[in-house]
Amino acid sequence: MISNKLKLFIIYICFSLLSGCSVVRWKIDSDEDNLKAVGFTQHDINLEEGGSLSYWRGGKGQPLLLIHGFGGDAVTTWKDEMLALSADYDVIAPDLAWFGDSFSAGEANLTTETQAIWQLVNQLELENINIASISYGGFITLNMMNNSPEQTRQINKAIIIASPGPYFNDDDLDALTTRFGVDNPEDFFIPKNSDELRRLFDGIFVRPKMMPDFVADQIYQTYFAAWHKQRVEMIQSLPADRDVLLDAPQSSISTLLIWGEKDQIFPLEHGIYLSKKIQAPLVVIPDTGHGVTNEQPEMVIHLIKNFIDSEKR
Repeated sequence: MISNKLKLFIIYICFSLLSGCSVVRWKIDSDEDNLKAVGFTQHDINLEEGGSLSYWRGGKGQPLLLIHGFGGDAVTTWKDEMLALSADYDVIAPDLAWFGDSFSAGEANLTTETQAIWQLVNQLELENINIASISYGGFITLNMMNNSPEQTRQINKAIIIASPGPYFNDDDLDALTTRFGVDNPEDFFIPKNSDELRRLFDGIFVRPKMMPDFVADQIYQTYFAAWHKQRVEMIQSLPADRDVLLDAPQSSISTLLIWGEKDQIFPLEHGIYLSKKIQAPLVVIPDTGHGVTNEQPEMVIHLIKNFIDSEKR
């Protein structure tokens, strides 16, 4: 029998050794191994303006494009959904420019992000695509839905998760900064250290993410330390991009909205308003925050499949 003191000593040694290596790197490798085991491969395309867009692709069937939000990357946002949905669809999950393994030489704004996704769609010669997106990715999807008729004809259906599109005004931004005790939206969305990272996570998820300091620091260094200038510009340019979306004609593409009941970033009232404006059904998931794809992956998978496989557009 091992004594309790010896057990505690072993745990302490293991914890000490673990803190010296990268837990985050181990998680990345594990997630990527899981994806590769079901046939996913990682690729990249060269962007016309300079830079490259990285994406994961796996599965067979009708194309399904998964667009992540602000922070993290395709795998951190969609891993569970990618694994499940690739059984029925040709899943393509890109890293947005200035996130993950992607970057662009273009201006850091919604137009550049949207055109990068269109370049991916065109280079892969995708037709009749379905799109699922969350948060900032929803802005991209709505922008894609309002592009030229030649482009929008390539889109079959859209699923938008926790993204109000243009219906989030300056007063709403002021309310957001007040909620989280910051001066500007970028102070919340772009943490500069591990403490600010915890504040961001507490705002995104219903249940606080407990993590030791060394893990919080590794997450910050891996996902938030790079491309600070470009990410600030993305947030600061969003109100102008929002106004452009407001002036665009309403799309006829069949759309489903999904929202967390306890979303603190874009509260549910914005989902209800968007639902009425674009005449799209809204599914509200109880006891869920802004990070819907991470908090409720099984529900998201079910909703995406059910919506895509329902009657044609």
